[in-house]
Amino acid sequence: MVGSGIAGLCAALDAAPRARVALLTKGSLDDGCSRWAQGGIAAALGDDDSSEQHYQDTVAAGRGLCHPEAVRVLVEEGPARIRQLVDWGVGFDTQDGRLLLAREAAHSRARVVHARGDGTGLEVETALIARLRKTDVTVVEHAHVDRLLVDAMGRCAGVDWWDVARGVEHRFTAPAVLLATGGAARLWPNSTNPASATGDGVALAFAVGAEVAGMEFVQFHPTALAVEGAPRFLISEAMRGEGAVVVNASGRRFLFDADSRGELAGRDVVSRAIWDELRDSGSSQVYLDCSRVDSVSTRFPAIHRMCAEHGIDIARELVPIAPAAHYVIGGVRSDLCGATSVAGLYACGEVASSGVHGANRLASNSLLESLVFGHRAAVSALHDTAEAPRTTVAEPVLDVAAGTDDADAWQRMSAALWEGAGIVRSASGLQQALDVCREAAVAGAATRSGRRLEAAATTASLVCEAALRREETRGCHIRSDHPRSSDEWHGDLVMHSHRGAQLDHHI
Repeated sequence: MVGSGIAGLCAALDAAPRARVALLTKGSLDDGCSRWAQGGIAAALGDDDSSEQHYQDTVAAGRGLCHPEAVRVLVEEGPARIRQLVDWGVGFDTQDGRLLLAREAAHSRARVVHARGDGTGLEVETALIARLRKTDVTVVEHAHVDRLLVDAMGRCAGVDWWDVARGVEHRFTAPAVLLATGGAARLWPNSTNPASATGDGVALAFAVGAEVAGMEFVQFHPTALAVEGAPRFLISEAMRGEGAVVVNASGRRFLFDADSRGELAGRDVVSRAIWDELRDSGSSQVYLDCSRVDSVSTRFPAIHRMCAEHGIDIARELVPIAPAAHYVIGGVRSDLCGATSVAGLYACGEVASSGVHGANRLASNSLLESLVFGHRAAVSALHDTAEAPRTTVAEPVLDVAAGTDDADAWQRMSAALWEGAGIVRSASGLQQALDVCREAAVAGAATRSGRRLEAAATTASLVCEAALRREETRGCHIRSDHPRSSDEWHGDLVMHSHRGAQLDHHI
């Protein structure tokens, strides 16, 4: 397993009783994005809900590009995965002995379970890590995976990884490798993600010939804290589901100009509307009015605490907000069992393109995807390893020279992504961003310490190239020079290191 978010932890726990498992993570065990998830996990658990209604909401949010069979798996197996978490010790919030369900934007029902108010990711991750430490799983922290190994028959057969603390390279061989490395939204300068989210997994898989898909679809969360000197802390969508409203500097609720659902419209709609308001007004933020939310300080303690640290009382004062890069929908193309196009290589969670999100992820479906497809990937890998042939692993290329990571290249790439591959894009901006990302990849390839830059720049280049090729506006991919959706682009844009890009019309 490569990656220690909720997808990787669940997969490791499912596999551990039946296989020798090593889990590698480039930071500490709890450094990933999962712990920051506030809103919760969506699943059809309420008496007035059903998997069919969850399916319809997910497909509607996906703007025509969801894979129906993948969404069926997600919504039908989701409740069982929630029950498994409860059995594993996750303490979800309850009322009168029943799970407390919240409603979020674009959901037709209250179906989001949460824990510690707005600390769902932290609660789930803490419980999973505690359980993992009681197993025989080998955990390797601060391990930077440099490359995936491929044997003489083209099968993924292990990893080479760099021990950061000791400055030593190691090799693990294995009949199967599961990528759960998370996303890449930290590549943008305004981001809700931790520093680790730089797209390593996509680059690793792409380098050995795995297909990637949907890289043009990057979701920008509409409500991130926008205070100078403060991190772009996520202001949960659940707040709008419980009555918080978005207003401009004049106090007007302008979201209804874009959609009759106002604050409860999809993330793509709300982000675009806020972006347009910022452009038209020349302001750097709009505001979230939380005064209508009952017991807002206790219901959302982490948000209350963070805002208070920056002098904002969310119960009485407007919270300055602006969109920030949040979630990369595309990734390593995987099937219903988490298998990629490279034998022996699996992917789950945000690093994967499983087809459940389409062109726009429905709120709180991401952790559910990690649970459902992490479980499936682990089960499939176990079956696969029993039948895997034993062949010789190809030797890796020699290490390049040591050196210093290029901080200027990182900064140039990040700025270029925000300007050219941000919320609203155009051909000229995307081409400029692509050129900068390709230059950064070359700079990173020159030194060992630059391998992280090379991987990040590779993933960023895939985003720019895919966004440049998809000449339409759909979901969270917004092109100012192609403002409408087109049936011509109804399908997955699949990219391969040797075959280039092609549109798969299988949907």
